[in-house]
Amino acid sequence: MILVLLVTGLAGACASSTGAVPRPFPTPRGAGRGATTDADVPRPLPATARPGDAGEKVPDGYALSGTALSLRGVPYVNGGSTPSGFDCSGFVQYVFGQNGLALPREVRDQFRLGRTVDRDRLEAGDLVFFTTIAPGASHVGIALGGDQFVHAPSRAGVVRVEHLSAPYWSARYVAARRID
Repeated sequence: MILVLLVTGLAGACASSTGAVPRPFPTPRGAGRGATTDADVPRPLPATARPGDAGEKVPDGYALSGTALSLRGVPYVNGGSTPSGFDCSGFVQYVFGQNGLALPREVRDQFRLGRTVDRDRLEAGDLVFFTTIAPGASHVGIALGGDQFVHAPSRAGVVRVEHLSAPYWSARYVAARRID
């Protein structure tokens, strides 16, 4: 018991000097915490808003990537938006929500957010869009940096990491958007 208190005290001392609240990474919404408050609920961003303009949280690409990667293997479910099953836009919406930002549910609405990013300047947390089932942006994933992205594809049936340079995805790439 004394060892637990000592370790807890030391961990708290490091965080208290920065004002940070220590917690495991990544943390599913509500895990290990009490009841949620209004501050815990992500707020939707209007299509014209930029995080940080009016107190909105600016996404952290590392945290977004960590949350997204922790969900690898979750099955594809058409219309799904929970860890029981995701479709592509439900996956993106969930990952951003777990990091304090509520995104719209539909791919076409997510495509309107943020700013366009050149493919050779992608960073972790950028949204990557593809044309698959309909003209224009009809599929979305989250860039991990370099040539990789994570998404919920219907074809293989689980959340997984893929390469932008793979023939299938490079032929269908539409654009990338950064929510900053």
